[in-house]
Amino acid sequence: MHVSPAFSSFRLARSALACMAMLAMAPMLSAATPAAVTPEKKTSSAGIEVKVTPEMTGAGIVSSGAVLPPIPPVTGSRTKMVQSWGKPLPYPIVIADRRNNRLIEIAPDKSIIWEFPSPNLKVYRGNEDVNFSADGKQLAVSEEDNFDVHIVDYEKRELTWTYGMPDHRGSGAGLLNYPDDAHLLADGKFITADIRNCRVLIIDPKTNEVTTQWGTPGKCKHNPPTQLGHPNGATPMENGDILVTEIADAWISRITRDSKVLWSVKAPNIRYPSDAFPTVDGKQIIVADFWKPGRVVIFDPATRKVTWEYFVKEGEGMLDHSSIARELPDTGDILVVDDLNDRVLVIDRKTKAIIWQYGEKGKKGFTPGLLNYPDGVDLDVFRDWKAALKK
Repeated sequence: MHVSPAFSSFRLARSALACMAMLAMAPMLSAATPAAVTPEKKTSSAGIEVKVTPEMTGAGIVSSGAVLPPIPPVTGSRTKMVQSWGKPLPYPIVIADRRNNRLIEIAPDKSIIWEFPSPNLKVYRGNEDVNFSADGKQLAVSEEDNFDVHIVDYEKRELTWTYGMPDHRGSGAGLLNYPDDAHLLADGKFITADIRNCRVLIIDPKTNEVTTQWGTPGKCKHNPPTQLGHPNGATPMENGDILVTEIADAWISRITRDSKVLWSVKAPNIRYPSDAFPTVDGKQIIVADFWKPGRVVIFDPATRKVTWEYFVKEGEGMLDHSSIARELPDTGDILVVDDLNDRVLVIDRKTKAIIWQYGEKGKKGFTPGLLNYPDGVDLDVFRDWKAALKK
């Protein structure tokens, strides 16, 4: 969702406008990601080794300690969802609890129903985006400041695949540089936005081969698909097209799997776009502004007309570097990851009031009810947890 304050180290700007925009962001982001300015040293064949800091390891290996219920079978899909819980949260959510180095699933009643603590901090640390596979049985995970991406088997709670080398950055074969966003596509391929390499990669987990690359390392400007301005989102749409979010100038593009750019627009009212998603009907775009105060915008990409917006300048409702916003199925309300406020929210579509919250604003922790820099989220529409928890 975001990059470090060390923008000059990876030569962001090819134009004066891009340079000014990125330099303006640096002071704002330093509190969020101070780890990226640590000393580095070259290695012979594995990119550049990055020093691990206490900020990067966070709370270490932790667990809520909750007694977890049996996992119900997969009976739903994204197009045929299991029964809804209704308002305020229609489905359980899996949260990438970044500085607790864990994935945790929270039911609408705020009970903890599934958890995956880090099995090893060297390999698995700082999970920041998480999304279910099409069959609901696997989770795609990205780790920006561990420079790798993973697949987790949901039912076995096992790490089954890794691409990238932990604590090493680079652009060569098998290397990444601050990978953000992670999705498993319908055909089993893995997609990630490799921010500092200014590219989006589609990787075949069976062979570890890159099957598609959009963008070129070192050429960081908006000219898709050959060049991208620090992409931090690569979201698959229902028909297989990919929604690519670029930090520079807030560009959002729709690109087909055969690399055809269908459209590119600048997100309105957004300083620092983070992981754009389509709305439930697929006709509009919802995007969070990774800023303080944060913002959520829904707009029509054909006209750039804003159709809904959430922006609170101060107080309990103010967002602090919100990284993901999603329109909820069934209710139409808005799910938001409020990163630096250590919480995940549901905002009522009509009243814009916060109607559900997990985590406490400004209070970090890993026991039930608390989070530590949540950074990613996905909906579990695959398992009928509502029925399972009644048994």
